[in-house]
Amino acid sequence: MAVPPSLALSDGVRIPQLLFGVAGLTAAETGRAVRIALDTGYRGIDTSPGTEAAVGAALAVAEIPREDLFVSVKVPAQGYDAARRAADQALAALQLDRADLCLLDGTKGAFPDTWRALSRLRADGRVRALGVAGFGVAELRRLIDATGAVPAVNLVELHPWLQQLPLREFHTERGIVTAASSPAANAGLLADETVTALAAKYGKTPAQIVLRWHLQAGTVAVAASATTTRTRENFGIFDFELADDDLAVVAELDNGTRV
Repeated sequence: MAVPPSLALSDGVRIPQLLFGVAGLTAAETGRAVRIALDTGYRGIDTSPGTEAAVGAALAVAEIPREDLFVSVKVPAQGYDAARRAADQALAALQLDRADLCLLDGTKGAFPDTWRALSRLRADGRVRALGVAGFGVAELRRLIDATGAVPAVNLVELHPWLQQLPLREFHTERGIVTAASSPAANAGLLADETVTALAAKYGKTPAQIVLRWHLQAGTVAVAASATTTRTRENFGIFDFELADDDLAVVAELDNGTRV
């Protein structure tokens, strides 16, 4: 079984470059999808608020050592006490004593206060690493200025149509790992002519081409699916590499399209 490559976060925690996401799935779909993902070989699970109980139930019956799993949780921007409660509730639903990554999700509301609450959780050993979701350069600067801390991860919309180069350059300067929440532009890229041509060239699917681009770009891709076929297909990206000239072709797809 293939083992996804991983990246070192600023505090030494390693994050798999391919995570299985459950955003948009129902509770019933989530439990089944996570079981299939774990059976396929995924060891990183990116949860969303409301999915933790279903994910926790699937993890509880999986015969996988906890140290081999990477579990990410999200806490919406809110006040200090509310953020602490939300994080505690997420961990309880997951049936875990500790999350590997906790993301401050969103820039509205009191996000510096939320960050301070999550920092307390990390100091208490309840979270191994802290990051953010949906932050631009301005919000990152505000958070860093307000708290003196630099997030380990920023989960944003990122795909060949929206390559976020200025943001990624800022991440590189500050040691922030870039994670992609919609690596294939909500499947829109799967019909892109350039991507389908590359899929034919490499004998791979369009989804595999896009996910392989993310790996070679040094980003973390969060691949979500409710279907067994797509989940297994998304995992089949570790036996080939895109050539430099093909990476250059994908770079030309950047047109600022958001989904």
